[in-house]
Amino acid sequence: MRLTPPRVLARWFKRQLPKTLFGRSLLIIVLPVALMQVAVTYVFFDAHWQTVTARLSEGLAGDIAWAVESYEEDPSPQALARLAARAEDSMGLSIALQPGRALPQRRRDPPVLFEPFFAPIDRSLERALEARLDAPFWFDTTRYPAYVDIRVAAPGGVLRVLAPRERAFATQGHIFVLWMTIATVLLTGVAILFIRNQVRAIERLANAAEAFGRGEDLVAFKPHGAREVRRAATAFLDMRSRIQRHIDQRTTLLAAVSHDLRTPLTRLKLALALSPPSTGAEAMKRDLSEMEQMIDEYLAFTRGEGGEATAEVGLRELLAAVADDARQAGAKVSIEADPQLTAALRPNAMRRALSNLATNAAAHGRRVALTAQARATGGVEIVVDDDGPGIPPERYEEAFKAFVRLDPSRNQNTKGVGLGLAVARDIARAHGGDITLDRAPLGGLRAVVRLPG
Repeated sequence: MRLTPPRVLARWFKRQLPKTLFGRSLLIIVLPVALMQVAVTYVFFDAHWQTVTARLSEGLAGDIAWAVESYEEDPSPQALARLAARAEDSMGLSIALQPGRALPQRRRDPPVLFEPFFAPIDRSLERALEARLDAPFWFDTTRYPAYVDIRVAAPGGVLRVLAPRERAFATQGHIFVLWMTIATVLLTGVAILFIRNQVRAIERLANAAEAFGRGEDLVAFKPHGAREVRRAATAFLDMRSRIQRHIDQRTTLLAAVSHDLRTPLTRLKLALALSPPSTGAEAMKRDLSEMEQMIDEYLAFTRGEGGEATAEVGLRELLAAVADDARQAGAKVSIEADPQLTAALRPNAMRRALSNLATNAAAHGRRVALTAQARATGGVEIVVDDDGPGIPPERYEEAFKAFVRLDPSRNQNTKGVGLGLAVARDIARAHGGDITLDRAPLGGLRAVVRLPG
């Protein structure tokens, strides 16, 4: 479907919006305040400041027109001196004759940065002078910081008038703008403080949920923030309690079943040990050993490794221990890892996960390669490669399902019950990471364990 220009513009605008709750909340509050301040400032300058400036310019133009007319009536030096003294005392104007001079051809342009500020002043003063003066004139509002330079063609030269800047326009407008800016900054600061306080409660809830997913303890977490956030946090704690209670009940049930089954198994093993050696007895011993292994796998899958403390572990030493398990299965194992590379994880749980992957690889291949490296985006990546038959890509996710044993596949392990990959993925996800499968460079299966930093 082809998008119309409005839809394209809407999508582009949506991509420019902040992605975090803090950014969006700040935008919702600060943007209207900023727009209101801009509107008020514009109305002030348009309706008040320019009106006052126009009236001041008209008053100044009237005084200059009086001075020019007075000089034209009596252009003698004595009359000019009396006129200049009177204008200085009564109006604050400095008047001087520049004999033989002509008016400048062009005005001095203001700096580009201040051009929007001087343009309304120039227009107001120009209109006022045009309305009051018949003679040609020229003025400059940018040369002197405290004065306006106005020149009028007069008999014998140019009559130059220096008028205080406050006589031409309202000079206190910048104070209003300053107060508006300070108010905007203060309101924005207050908004940031309040929004940050509310967002922090949501961030704590998200961190607590993530930590619970990794099996970490949440003793320090308490509901904070607004009423709705507190309700969500309380609901999360209740849900966590129900899940934990369910896990404890399941673990207790499996432990009881395991204990009850081990008692008759122990009696059978004792009876077989005391019986005369025979082919049937050896087969029964193998069956009993397999049953014990199955019970251990069921219990390990149900219990997990959530109670183990996290520690900083050297990955090369961890891979060396995993390699020993794979070598016992008859595979040739190679290790590639920086001796200085470490990761914060639960050692026994992660060793169990990697051993499941390595022994599964050794059961279906002759060569196994273990690699650990730091990720560019943070965290570490552990790779287990083998040269076995591999798994079709469309069945990668199916291999991770509990109790699934792919028939002509890699997960076909006569000594197991189809829990190896499922347990490994559960442990990786409990660390905040995951396990994915791919085709190995050796020709078999590649299992990639990605863990956060």
